[in-house]
Amino acid sequence: MSSDFEGYEQDFAVLTAEITSKIARVPRLPPDEKKQMVANVEKQLEEAKELLEQMDLEVREIPPQSRGMYSNRMRSYKQEMGKLETDFGIENRHIIPF
Repeated sequence: MSSDFEGYEQDFAVLTAEITSKIARVPRLPPDEKKQMVANVEKQLEEAKELLEQMDLEVREIPPQSRGMYSNRMRSYKQEMGKLETDFGIENRHIIPF
């Protein structure tokens, strides 16, 4: 059980690192590349949300006496996801004129 969760954690860590890097690069890209990068980041944010959902399901399967540590880690990952979405939203507003 926890090995599945840990696998999702590793995937989430890699994915969020990629997202963070891409969000930082977006403002320096030429306009045509910005749109493509924004679309790519949006897709990766969706993938990260799906990973969080999978991890959440795994946590629910863990016996209650062992669940606390995983629940705390989930809270941390959800906060990280919220920060990524906020950072992306802030960057995205300045990137593409509407």
